[in-house]
Amino acid sequence: MLTQDILLQAFKAIMTQPVRTGLIILAMSIGVASVNVLTALGDSARQYVINEFESLGTHLVIVLPGRSETTGGHPPIFGETPRDLTLDDANALLKSRHIAAMAPVVIGSAPISSGGLERETNIMGSNHALLKVRHLTIQHGQFLPDAPTDKEIPVCVIGLTIAEQLFPNRLAVGQWLRINDRRFRVIGVLAKEGQSIGVGFDEIVIIPVASALALFDSHSLFRILVETHSQQAMYKAVEEIKRIITVRHDGEEDVTIITQDSVVNTFNKILSALTLSVAGIAAVSLAVAGVLVMNVMLISVSQRTAEIGLLKALGATRRKLLQLFLAEAALLSLVGALVGSLLGIGGIMILQWWYPGFPLSLPLWSWLSAIGVALGTGLLFGVLPARQAAGLDPVSSLSRR
Repeated sequence: MLTQDILLQAFKAIMTQPVRTGLIILAMSIGVASVNVLTALGDSARQYVINEFESLGTHLVIVLPGRSETTGGHPPIFGETPRDLTLDDANALLKSRHIAAMAPVVIGSAPISSGGLERETNIMGSNHALLKVRHLTIQHGQFLPDAPTDKEIPVCVIGLTIAEQLFPNRLAVGQWLRINDRRFRVIGVLAKEGQSIGVGFDEIVIIPVASALALFDSHSLFRILVETHSQQAMYKAVEEIKRIITVRHDGEEDVTIITQDSVVNTFNKILSALTLSVAGIAAVSLAVAGVLVMNVMLISVSQRTAEIGLLKALGATRRKLLQLFLAEAALLSLVGALVGSLLGIGGIMILQWWYPGFPLSLPLWSWLSAIGVALGTGLLFGVLPARQAAGLDPVSSLSRR
């Protein structure tokens, strides 16, 4: 038997049992579609998180108060609370020649009002460098003035949603905005930014950091954002930041320093492992489909004993019979994989339509892997029926015994 004869014979055998064929293709397609959809969700989530962090800047360093290490047990009660980060600490970091820009950050919540309209929103205190460090864009007006960080200035920059809600049908720039009991003049409106690592810049009010500290009656910073000149300078800046803060905090290295690339790499590893785990769980359904292929083909062997006996009587070798039944398993698995791929792509398109803000895409490696695993599963579970068919005695098979 030639290769084309084997494929033709396998195709005819498949078409003689439409119900059996349909069940196998359905089981295999469900498995492949599940792998594709879940892998697309996991990989898209990984890409989304990485892009969010990369949008913060190219050489970003984040300084937070408190050590990242813990010793376990109950927290200390007296004398060992983390030292606050202050404006003086932030300004001292500018002594490093590796730092291109520094933006102290204070975060709080307060009611804002204008012209009888009022709402609660987040207030961020920072300086002029925040525009560069966070890569923000101004739609109207200008950003915070380039002034000393300890100078209180009654000006603010608001998000686009705040501008539309409190200043409908009029230009927000130049208007007065009340935050608690203080008045600030709006000098700028941010372009639409959306969510960025949990911060909604469309619904935020940015004021000078000194004004924010006075507004919240505090002297501590939430964090310090630092942008370095280059990738190489970032690691040098980290060491200098540790040294400067340690000297200022009486020899205690009581801050946590996070670099952007370390965060990206950590999330990349975690979400990649999660994606592979989810894909592995979904691939269990392919194993179930493989068991179905084996069971149905075992039944097929018992029903086709006369055909197998005739083929052996006509000179078909054990190897050719193995190839014949494995070809059936391969064709069934391949068709199921292709149908599953179409179902998976359709599912991804539906999810993309349902959640347009979350970019979904199917990695090429996932699509190829799903088809390969489906084909391999079909062949693996088709070996036993194929060997059973090849081992039948031709005389007994022709007599249907």
